Amino acid sequence: MPTLMKAFQESSSNFSNIITNLKPDLLIYDSFQPWSAKMASSLGIPCVLFAICGSTTLSFFHHLYTHKTYDSFPYKGIYLHEYEKRDLLVQGESIKFEDIGEGFASGVLELSCEIALTKSYRGIEGKYIDYLSTLCNRRIVPVGPLVVRNQENSDLETIHWLGQKDDFSTLYISFGSENYLSKKQIQEIAKGLELSNANFIWVDRSSSGNENVIEEAFPKGLKDRGKVVKGWANQVEILAHKSVGGFMSHCGWSSITESVYFGVPVMAMPLKLDQPVNSRLVVESGFGVEVIRDENGEFDGEGVAKAINMLFVGESGEGIRRRVRELSEKMRMEEEEGARGVVEELTRICMKKRGKRGDI
Repeated sequence: MPTLMKAFQESSSNFSNIITNLKPDLLIYDSFQPWSAKMASSLGIPCVLFAICGSTTLSFFHHLYTHKTYDSFPYKGIYLHEYEKRDLLVQGESIKFEDIGEGFASGVLELSCEIALTKSYRGIEGKYIDYLSTLCNRRIVPVGPLVVRNQENSDLETIHWLGQKDDFSTLYISFGSENYLSKKQIQEIAKGLELSNANFIWVDRSSSGNENVIEEAFPKGLKDRGKVVKGWANQVEILAHKSVGGFMSHCGWSSITESVYFGVPVMAMPLKLDQPVNSRLVVESGFGVEVIRDENGEFDGEGVAKAINMLFVGESGEGIRRRVRELSEKMRMEEEEGARGVVEELTRICMKKRGKRGDI
């Protein structure tokens, strides 16, 4: 993240030349480039924020900024453990902005013209969308899930392996592209898999020099129930497969969105930043469970196994699957409507600017 932020900052001078020459009708920016909105606004170009995180996260941390406390957040299902609060302070120190504005998150919402776009959907986040709108005095326009299937990049071997498994029998395990587990964490997950009876497919993006760190953590016999995919995996195609019945996830917002879109329950194991808030939303909304941790944020194999069984076994598993299917249907119904609403809003802002210039 710090390297990415530095690269964004260093592009500001080139961006100034580009936007001055192009003179666009509208700039859409994200939370990592608040300077771009300031630059465009100085040239009379309207700007609209597109936040790629959820409205729950934005409203939770905007509330903290406004009221200086987590405790008075109006929805009690969303909270942070003490160890998560401590970790967040450390993580925040590594993300630095230059030429920042005033206000929440360097003023990214205040710089947005009339509206702000969020990668969100009312079926799950309706009350958080409304609360965020109240906090920032902007209309929040959800753009929908933005899930794209690319079957051309499918791993045929993995899809064939999944095709040999029963429906809803396989746990998909992935912690995203920017998160790495310790050896102890890998061992505890492997222990939890051994104690459960679920098949599994585990994406290995380990930063360790040992390329077989995950396989080496497997107890004897566990390999017969699982498959390890090295490096990149086509997550969307895996989640869309009928044999996948659960997703052990770090709870990045895109991963949560894709899991709901394809009706797959979530087994939440958040690691940093917005992920704990997303994890609480999973539980509050009823489409998954969270692995229990101790006061230091550590989990063990027994806790992992318990969470797996809650997704795959008995009435609890059936109830969660039913709930995530309901939310999936709502999300897909909102998808087209959300895209149409975004087009209308952005067109209105562009036409308003052209009217001021006398172009219409």
